[in-house]
Amino acid sequence: MKRVKVGIIGCGMISGIYLENCVNQFDILDVAAVADLVPELAMKRAAEFGVPKACTVEELLADPEIEIVINLTAPHVHTEVNLQILNSGKHAYTEKPFALSQEDADRVLSLALEKGLRVGSAPDTFLGGGLQTCRKIIDDGWIGIPYAASGSIMMGHAWDGMHPNMGALLRPGWDPLFDIAPYYFTAMVNLLGPVRQVSGFTSNVREQLTITNPRAPRFGETFPVEAFMNTAAVLQFESGVIATMQAAKESFGYAPRLEIYGTEGTLYVPDPNNFDGEIRILQRNGIMKEIPYSHGFSANSRGIGIADMAHAIRSGRPHRASGEMARHVLDVTLGLLDSSSSGRHTTVEAPFKRPAPLPLGLQYNLLDE
Repeated sequence: MKRVKVGIIGCGMISGIYLENCVNQFDILDVAAVADLVPELAMKRAAEFGVPKACTVEELLADPEIEIVINLTAPHVHTEVNLQILNSGKHAYTEKPFALSQEDADRVLSLALEKGLRVGSAPDTFLGGGLQTCRKIIDDGWIGIPYAASGSIMMGHAWDGMHPNMGALLRPGWDPLFDIAPYYFTAMVNLLGPVRQVSGFTSNVREQLTITNPRAPRFGETFPVEAFMNTAAVLQFESGVIATMQAAKESFGYAPRLEIYGTEGTLYVPDPNNFDGEIRILQRNGIMKEIPYSHGFSANSRGIGIADMAHAIRSGRPHRASGEMARHVLDVTLGLLDSSSSGRHTTVEAPFKRPAPLPLGLQYNLLDE
Protein backbone atom coordinates (compact mmCIF):
# COMPACT_ATOMS: atom_id res chain seq x y z
CA MET A 1 0.00 0.00 0.00
CA LYS A 2 1.41 3.36 -1.03
CA ARG A 3 2.30 5.63 1.87
CA VAL A 4 0.36 8.87 2.43
CA LYS A 5 2.36 12.07 2.70
CA VAL A 6 1.22 14.38 5.50
CA GLY A 7 2.11 17.84 6.68
CA ILE A 8 1.67 19.39 10.11
CA ILE A 9 0.64 22.99 10.79
CA GLY A 10 1.33 24.05 14.38
CA CYS A 11 4.51 22.96 16.17
CA GLY A 12 3.57 23.62 19.80
CA MET A 13 3.56 21.21 22.73
CA ILE A 14 1.08 18.67 21.35
CA SER A 15 2.99 18.30 18.08
CA GLY A 16 5.68 16.23 19.79
CA ILE A 17 3.58 13.11 20.34
CA TYR A 18 1.96 13.44 16.91
CA LEU A 19 5.36 13.59 15.23
CA GLU A 20 6.72 10.75 17.34
CA ASN A 21 3.88 8.45 16.26
CA CYS A 22 3.39 9.65 12.68
CA VAL A 23 7.13 9.28 12.00
CA ASN A 24 7.90 6.14 13.99
CA GLN A 25 4.72 4.15 14.66
CA PHE A 26 2.40 4.36 11.65
CA ASP A 27 4.18 3.13 8.54
CA ILE A 28 1.33 4.23 6.28
CA LEU A 29 2.24 7.86 7.03
CA ASP A 30 5.15 9.83 5.61
CA VAL A 31 5.64 13.21 7.31
CA ALA A 32 6.86 15.47 4.52
CA ALA A 33 6.79 18.94 6.13
CA VAL A 34 6.04 20.97 9.24
CA ALA A 35 5.03 24.62 9.46
CA ASP A 36 4.42 27.20 12.16
CA LEU A 37 3.92 30.95 12.37
CA VAL A 38 7.14 30.90 14.42
CA PRO A 39 9.72 29.49 11.96
CA GLU A 40 12.09 28.49 14.75
CA LEU A 41 9.49 26.09 16.20
CA ALA A 42 9.04 24.37 12.84
CA MET A 43 12.79 24.06 12.33
CA LYS A 44 13.22 22.64 15.83
CA ARG A 45 10.55 19.97 15.30
CA ALA A 46 11.89 19.08 11.85
CA ALA A 47 15.37 18.55 13.25
CA GLU A 48 14.08 16.62 16.26
CA PHE A 49 12.06 14.11 14.22
CA GLY A 50 13.94 14.03 10.92
CA VAL A 51 11.24 15.75 8.89
CA PRO A 52 12.73 16.81 5.54
CA LYS A 53 11.16 20.25 5.33
CA ALA A 54 10.31 23.10 7.73
CA CYS A 55 8.47 25.83 5.87
CA THR A 56 5.69 28.39 5.87
CA VAL A 57 2.03 27.40 5.94
CA GLU A 58 1.65 28.62 2.36
CA GLU A 59 4.57 26.49 1.17
CA LEU A 60 3.22 23.43 2.93
CA LEU A 61 -0.24 23.85 1.41
CA ALA A 62 1.28 24.33 -2.04
CA ASP A 63 3.18 21.02 -1.91
CA PRO A 64 1.37 18.79 -4.44
CA GLU A 65 2.57 15.54 -2.83
CA ILE A 66 1.02 16.19 0.60
CA GLU A 67 -2.42 14.56 0.86
CA ILE A 68 -3.39 15.09 4.53
CA VAL A 69 -2.65 18.19 6.59
CA ILE A 70 -2.77 17.89 10.39
CA ASN A 71 -4.04 21.05 12.08
CA LEU A 72 -2.47 21.50 15.53
CA THR A 73 -3.12 25.22 15.88
CA ALA A 74 -4.98 27.02 18.69
CA PRO A 75 -8.73 26.29 19.03
CA HIS A 76 -9.93 29.72 17.90
CA VAL A 77 -8.26 29.35 14.48
CA HIS A 78 -9.10 25.68 13.82
CA THR A 79 -11.91 26.55 11.41
CA GLU A 80 -10.00 29.02 9.27
CA VAL A 81 -6.99 26.73 9.02
CA ASN A 82 -9.20 23.76 8.13
CA LEU A 83 -10.82 25.84 5.39
CA GLN A 84 -7.37 26.78 4.08
CA ILE A 85 -6.37 23.12 4.01
CA LEU A 86 -9.49 22.06 2.11
CA ASN A 87 -9.22 24.95 -0.33
CA SER A 88 -5.70 23.78 -1.14
CA GLY A 89 -7.16 20.41 -2.21
CA LYS A 90 -5.96 18.41 0.78
CA HIS A 91 -7.72 16.31 3.41
CA ALA A 92 -7.85 17.94 6.87
CA TYR A 93 -7.34 16.35 10.27
CA THR A 94 -7.66 18.71 13.23
CA GLU A 95 -7.02 18.69 16.93
CA LYS A 96 -10.07 19.15 19.11
CA PRO A 97 -12.21 21.06 19.51
CA PHE A 98 -13.41 20.57 15.95
CA ALA A 99 -14.88 24.09 16.02
CA LEU A 100 -16.27 26.58 18.52
CA SER A 101 -19.64 26.98 16.78
CA GLN A 102 -22.03 24.82 14.79
CA GLU A 103 -21.84 27.26 11.88
CA ASP A 104 -18.05 26.96 11.67
CA ALA A 105 -18.21 23.17 11.84
CA ASP A 106 -20.76 23.08 9.04
CA ARG A 107 -18.67 25.43 6.88
CA VAL A 108 -15.81 22.95 7.07
CA LEU A 109 -17.95 19.87 6.41
CA SER A 110 -19.80 21.55 3.53
CA LEU A 111 -16.57 22.60 1.83
CA ALA A 112 -15.14 19.09 2.22
CA LEU A 113 -18.26 17.60 0.66
CA GLU A 114 -18.13 20.10 -2.21
CA LYS A 115 -14.51 19.26 -2.95
CA GLY A 116 -14.72 15.51 -2.36
CA LEU A 117 -12.25 15.64 0.53
CA ARG A 118 -12.17 14.08 3.98
CA VAL A 119 -12.22 15.75 7.40
CA GLY A 120 -11.03 14.04 10.54
CA SER A 121 -10.75 15.21 14.12
CA ALA A 122 -9.28 14.34 17.48
CA PRO A 123 -9.77 12.89 19.95
CA ASP A 124 -8.76 9.51 18.57
CA THR A 125 -8.28 7.91 21.99
CA PHE A 126 -11.49 5.95 21.34
CA LEU A 127 -9.41 3.90 18.86
CA GLY A 128 -6.97 2.88 21.60
CA GLY A 129 -6.74 -0.56 23.12
CA GLY A 130 -8.66 0.37 26.26
CA LEU A 131 -11.77 1.86 24.66
CA GLN A 132 -11.83 -0.59 21.74
CA THR A 133 -11.81 -3.45 24.25
CA CYS A 134 -14.71 -1.78 26.07
CA ARG A 135 -16.55 -1.44 22.76
CA LYS A 136 -16.16 -5.19 22.17
CA ILE A 137 -17.34 -5.96 25.72
CA ILE A 138 -20.53 -3.95 25.21
CA ASP A 139 -21.17 -5.12 21.64
CA ASP A 140 -20.69 -8.76 22.69
CA GLY A 141 -23.27 -8.37 25.47
CA TRP A 142 -21.03 -8.93 28.48
CA ILE A 143 -22.94 -6.39 30.61
CA GLY A 144 -26.35 -7.08 29.09
CA ILE A 145 -28.37 -4.09 27.93
CA PRO A 146 -26.67 -0.77 28.77
CA TYR A 147 -29.12 1.63 30.40
CA ALA A 148 -27.01 4.26 32.19
CA ALA A 149 -23.53 5.77 32.33
CA SER A 150 -21.70 8.10 34.68
CA GLY A 151 -18.52 10.05 34.03
CA SER A 152 -16.47 12.75 35.68
CA ILE A 153 -13.20 14.50 35.07
CA MET A 154 -12.07 16.68 37.96
CA MET A 155 -8.68 18.25 37.47
CA GLY A 156 -6.52 21.27 38.11
CA HIS A 157 -6.08 24.05 35.59
CA ALA A 158 -2.42 24.81 36.11
CA TRP A 159 -3.41 27.19 38.89
CA ASP A 160 0.27 27.28 39.82
CA GLY A 161 0.79 29.37 36.69
CA MET A 162 3.55 27.27 35.18
CA HIS A 163 1.80 26.86 31.84
CA PRO A 164 3.47 29.18 29.28
CA ASN A 165 0.13 30.43 27.93
CA MET A 166 -1.82 30.82 31.15
CA GLY A 167 -4.36 33.36 29.91
CA ALA A 168 -5.49 31.13 27.03
CA LEU A 169 -6.34 28.31 29.43
CA LEU A 170 -9.11 30.43 30.91
CA ARG A 171 -10.82 31.25 27.61
CA PRO A 172 -13.42 29.27 25.60
CA GLY A 173 -11.82 26.39 23.74
CA TRP A 174 -9.44 25.55 26.57
CA ASP A 175 -12.17 25.18 29.19
CA PRO A 176 -13.18 21.71 30.48
CA LEU A 177 -16.27 21.47 28.27
CA PHE A 178 -14.30 22.03 25.04
CA ASP A 179 -10.87 20.74 26.11
CA ILE A 180 -11.47 17.65 28.29
CA ALA A 181 -15.14 16.62 27.98
CA PRO A 182 -14.77 15.73 24.25
CA TYR A 183 -12.67 12.72 25.25
CA TYR A 184 -15.60 11.48 27.35
CA PHE A 185 -18.36 12.40 24.91
CA THR A 186 -16.46 10.77 22.04
CA ALA A 187 -15.91 7.63 24.11
CA MET A 188 -19.60 7.57 25.08
CA VAL A 189 -20.96 7.91 21.55
CA ASN A 190 -18.51 5.29 20.30
CA LEU A 191 -19.67 2.90 23.05
CA LEU A 192 -23.37 3.80 23.18
CA GLY A 193 -24.31 5.50 19.90
CA PRO A 194 -25.78 8.94 19.10
CA VAL A 195 -27.10 11.39 21.71
CA ARG A 196 -30.71 12.59 21.37
CA GLN A 197 -30.90 15.49 23.85
CA VAL A 198 -28.94 17.08 26.69
CA SER A 199 -29.41 19.20 29.79
CA GLY A 200 -26.59 21.19 31.35
CA PHE A 201 -25.57 23.48 34.17
CA THR A 202 -22.44 25.65 34.27
CA SER A 203 -20.70 27.72 36.95
CA ASN A 204 -17.43 29.27 38.07
CA VAL A 205 -15.76 29.37 41.45
CA ARG A 206 -13.90 32.60 40.65
CA GLU A 207 -14.04 35.46 38.16
CA GLN A 208 -10.30 35.98 37.95
CA LEU A 209 -7.08 34.18 38.79
CA THR A 210 -3.94 35.66 40.29
CA ILE A 211 -0.72 33.67 39.90
CA THR A 212 0.66 33.19 43.42
CA ASN A 213 3.46 30.74 42.63
CA PRO A 214 6.77 32.68 42.85
CA ARG A 215 8.37 30.18 40.43
CA ALA A 216 5.83 30.93 37.71
CA PRO A 217 7.02 33.03 34.76
CA ARG A 218 4.03 35.39 35.20
CA PHE A 219 4.02 35.50 38.99
CA GLY A 220 1.70 38.18 40.38
CA GLU A 221 -0.31 38.65 37.18
CA THR A 222 -4.11 38.40 37.23
CA PHE A 223 -6.14 36.83 34.42
CA PRO A 224 -9.91 36.93 33.85
CA VAL A 225 -11.72 33.59 33.87
CA GLU A 226 -13.65 33.94 30.61
CA ALA A 227 -15.06 30.40 30.26
CA PHE A 228 -17.07 28.13 32.54
CA MET A 229 -14.76 25.93 34.58
CA ASN A 230 -17.47 23.65 36.02
CA THR A 231 -20.14 21.86 33.98
CA ALA A 232 -22.68 19.19 34.92
CA ALA A 233 -24.45 17.34 32.11
CA VAL A 234 -27.24 14.84 31.51
CA LEU A 235 -27.26 13.06 28.14
CA GLN A 236 -30.10 10.98 26.73
CA PHE A 237 -28.99 8.62 23.96
CA GLU A 238 -31.14 7.41 21.08
CA SER A 239 -30.74 3.90 22.50
CA GLY A 240 -32.46 5.02 25.70
CA VAL A 241 -29.29 5.14 27.80
CA ILE A 242 -29.17 8.09 30.22
CA ALA A 243 -25.73 9.37 31.22
CA THR A 244 -24.42 11.98 33.63
CA MET A 245 -21.13 13.83 33.26
CA GLN A 246 -19.22 16.34 35.43
CA ALA A 247 -16.29 18.25 33.94
CA ALA A 248 -14.32 20.78 35.97
CA LYS A 249 -10.91 22.40 36.17
CA GLU A 250 -11.12 23.83 39.67
CA SER A 251 -9.24 21.16 41.64
CA PHE A 252 -5.66 20.13 42.18
CA GLY A 253 -4.84 16.64 40.99
CA TYR A 254 -6.52 14.54 38.33
CA ALA A 255 -9.53 12.28 38.94
CA PRO A 256 -11.00 10.61 35.79
CA ARG A 257 -13.94 8.17 35.89
CA LEU A 258 -16.32 6.55 33.41
CA GLU A 259 -18.73 3.71 34.21
CA ILE A 260 -21.31 1.99 32.00
CA TYR A 261 -24.20 0.23 33.75
CA GLY A 262 -25.93 -2.75 32.15
CA THR A 263 -28.59 -5.25 33.12
CA GLU A 264 -25.92 -7.96 33.63
CA GLY A 265 -23.00 -5.96 35.01
CA THR A 266 -21.14 -2.68 35.39
CA LEU A 267 -18.21 -1.81 33.13
CA TYR A 268 -15.44 0.35 34.60
CA VAL A 269 -13.90 2.10 31.60
CA PRO A 270 -10.29 3.38 31.62
CA ASP A 271 -9.60 7.11 31.34
CA PRO A 272 -10.93 8.25 27.91
CA ASN A 273 -8.09 10.78 27.78
CA ASN A 274 -5.63 7.87 27.46
CA PHE A 275 -5.16 4.73 25.40
CA ASP A 276 -4.64 2.35 28.30
CA GLY A 277 -5.80 1.73 31.87
CA GLU A 278 -7.46 -1.00 33.88
CA ILE A 279 -10.74 -2.47 32.58
CA ARG A 280 -13.01 -4.15 35.12
CA ILE A 281 -16.51 -5.64 35.16
CA LEU A 282 -18.64 -5.97 38.29
CA GLN A 283 -20.65 -9.10 37.51
CA ARG A 284 -24.19 -9.97 38.55
CA ASN A 285 -22.79 -12.37 41.18
CA GLY A 286 -20.96 -9.47 42.84
CA ILE A 287 -17.48 -10.53 41.71
CA MET A 288 -15.20 -7.86 40.22
CA LYS A 289 -13.23 -9.18 37.25
CA GLU A 290 -10.30 -7.50 35.49
CA ILE A 291 -10.55 -7.85 31.70
CA PRO A 292 -7.50 -8.31 29.43
CA TYR A 293 -7.25 -6.20 26.30
CA SER A 294 -8.63 -7.54 23.04
CA HIS A 295 -7.01 -4.75 20.97
CA GLY A 296 -3.59 -3.17 20.63
CA PHE A 297 -2.53 0.49 20.67
CA SER A 298 -2.45 0.74 24.46
CA ALA A 299 0.55 3.10 24.47
CA ASN A 300 0.07 6.81 23.73
CA SER A 301 -1.01 6.40 20.09
CA ARG A 302 -2.24 9.91 19.29
CA GLY A 303 -2.32 10.06 15.53
CA ILE A 304 -3.98 6.68 15.06
CA GLY A 305 -6.99 8.58 13.69
CA ILE A 306 -4.74 9.96 10.96
CA ALA A 307 -3.33 6.52 10.16
CA ASP A 308 -6.88 5.19 9.97
CA MET A 309 -7.81 8.05 7.62
CA ALA A 310 -4.81 7.29 5.43
CA HIS A 311 -5.79 3.62 5.15
CA ALA A 312 -9.38 4.70 4.42
CA ILE A 313 -8.22 6.99 1.60
CA ARG A 314 -6.27 4.14 0.01
CA SER A 315 -9.06 1.55 0.43
CA GLY A 316 -12.10 3.79 -0.14
CA ARG A 317 -13.87 2.98 3.14
CA PRO A 318 -15.10 5.52 5.75
CA HIS A 319 -12.54 6.68 8.30
CA ARG A 320 -13.40 6.41 11.96
CA ALA A 321 -12.32 9.68 13.65
CA SER A 322 -14.55 11.60 11.27
CA GLY A 323 -15.70 15.18 11.03
CA GLU A 324 -19.28 13.96 11.39
CA MET A 325 -18.45 12.32 14.71
CA ALA A 326 -16.70 15.48 15.88
CA ARG A 327 -19.67 17.57 14.73
CA HIS A 328 -22.02 15.40 16.78
CA VAL A 329 -19.81 15.81 19.87
CA LEU A 330 -19.71 19.58 19.25
CA ASP A 331 -23.52 19.60 19.11
CA VAL A 332 -23.56 17.89 22.51
CA THR A 333 -21.07 20.44 23.87
CA LEU A 334 -22.88 23.51 22.57
CA GLY A 335 -26.23 21.99 23.50
CA LEU A 336 -25.13 21.87 27.12
CA LEU A 337 -24.22 25.56 27.07
CA ASP A 338 -27.56 26.37 25.42
CA SER A 339 -29.43 24.31 28.00
CA SER A 340 -27.61 26.02 30.86
CA SER A 341 -28.52 29.48 29.58
CA SER A 342 -32.10 28.65 28.56
CA GLY A 343 -33.04 26.33 31.39
CA ARG A 344 -34.42 23.78 28.91
CA HIS A 345 -33.44 20.48 27.33
CA THR A 346 -31.58 20.88 24.02
CA THR A 347 -32.05 18.48 21.11
CA VAL A 348 -28.88 17.21 19.42
CA GLU A 349 -29.50 17.66 15.70
CA ALA A 350 -26.19 16.66 14.08
CA PRO A 351 -26.50 13.20 12.47
CA PHE A 352 -24.00 10.56 13.44
CA LYS A 353 -23.42 6.86 12.84
CA ARG A 354 -21.13 4.89 15.11
CA PRO A 355 -17.85 4.02 13.37
CA ALA A 356 -16.98 0.38 12.87
CA PRO A 357 -14.78 -1.09 15.62
CA LEU A 358 -11.15 -1.71 14.80
CA PRO A 359 -10.38 -5.26 13.59
CA LEU A 360 -8.70 -7.54 16.10
CA GLY A 361 -4.94 -7.72 15.66
CA LEU A 362 -4.75 -4.54 13.57
CA GLN A 363 -1.22 -3.14 13.26
CA TYR A 364 -1.74 -0.20 10.86
CA ASN A 365 1.43 -0.81 8.94
CA LEU A 366 1.82 -0.79 5.17
CA LEU A 367 -0.10 -4.03 4.76
CA ASP A 368 -3.79 -4.12 3.91
CA GLU A 369 -6.11 -4.43 6.90
